Amino acid sequence: MSITKYQIFLKTAACGSFSKAAEAMNFTQSGISHAINSLEAELGVTLLSRNRGGVVLTADGRALLPQVEKLCAAHHSMMQTVESLKGMDSGLVKVATFSSVSFQWLPRILKSFGQLYPNIEFEVVTGDFYDQIENWIVSGAVDCGFFRLPSTKHLQTYSLYRDELQVVVPCDHPLAQADPFPVEELATEPFILLEEGEDYEIMAAFDKMGIRPQVKYTAREDRTILAMVSEGLGISLLPRLMAKHSPLPVQICRAPMQFDRPIGIGVKDEKALSKSTKLFVNYVRTWVAENGDE
Repeated sequence: MSITKYQIFLKTAACGSFSKAAEAMNFTQSGISHAINSLEAELGVTLLSRNRGGVVLTADGRALLPQVEKLCAAHHSMMQTVESLKGMDSGLVKVATFSSVSFQWLPRILKSFGQLYPNIEFEVVTGDFYDQIENWIVSGAVDCGFFRLPSTKHLQTYSLYRDELQVVVPCDHPLAQADPFPVEELATEPFILLEEGEDYEIMAAFDKMGIRPQVKYTAREDRTILAMVSEGLGISLLPRLMAKHSPLPVQICRAPMQFDRPIGIGVKDEKALSKSTKLFVNYVRTWVAENGDE
């Protein structure tokens, strides 16, 4: 049995096409297709349905997907243990993150960490919501992840940063210099809401202020919201970590009340960490303490 075929199956199912999976795994498209065909022949079932738009899981593929995920996670865990037993500063670390951390911190963290430990490789996956990231850690799909504290899954966590929610408005907004932004205006202005799944971080802030926003738009990406605010489509309430480094011109105002988003990094079991994952988690804690506000 080749574990690579199962890894290729997972990546292809996630990407939805042979070409995207080939690019992500540094394979040729024909190599990806051949691996999937070979795996289907070995198992005697069709895993993926091919069409002009890409590929989708068949009913058999959906049924086998959780087992394949467990198989690949177990193989990854075993290889991490092997590398630790060798005493080498090498291996693969799978990291889950969310948009503002992946945009503001992670590239710089990986660059400086890589200068110290060039033989450690990384696979970075971005989650839409915090609970999704925690589920990945619990299942073993990733080794560690960034998310909002406290953990809802009782993971081992390390506090990194308190990220303050701030009001984001267009640069030419008449209240662009308000400090703080008036609560009554926050309740009446057209509002662009960040979709949060089951997290309800931003709506919880409105509940504490005793107001309801006039939601005109909802978007999943905070960078999309920053672009919409910059174009004058409305105002928003976003974490400072993302807003202060907006790629487009916006004005940031202090919120009527202070709301913090505690960010941490978490693992399933500190005692079972590979050496490479432990090195990375410890490095992240030091790096954020020294550079998190830059």
